Amino acid sequence: MSEVPEELRYTKEHEWIRIEGGSVVIGVTDYAQNALTDVVWVELPEMGITVSSMESFASVESVKSVSEIYAPISGEVIEINEDLEDAPELINEDPYGKGWICKMSVSDASELSSLLDGATYRGLIEE
Repeated sequence: MSEVPEELRYTKEHEWIRIEGGSVVIGVTDYAQNALTDVVWVELPEMGITVSSMESFASVESVKSVSEIYAPISGEVIEINEDLEDAPELINEDPYGKGWICKMSVSDASELSSLLDGATYRGLIEE
């Protein structure tokens, strides 16, 4: 059973988002890191780029496959988790903590309402 923290919001593509004031932290869910198996490389988004909601802006490579990471909302990348460059396995070890991918500003706060809550996401992955 995958961990699904209630305080986070989720996408159907298995990204999570934590709202922190006027910005958000983004990562991949426990379910996604489990499906990927051992993460061996992360292509982080570029600092300062502006992305649209559900635009591919990063990728995660595992021993099994390469998966695109999609921006859950529109905004600007304001911080990246440089620790992942030397330790991509943090995504497997701590997907909701040290394994975060980036922080973004929020362009359109109304997009947050289209994200899934914990119960809805849990229902999606249990199907």
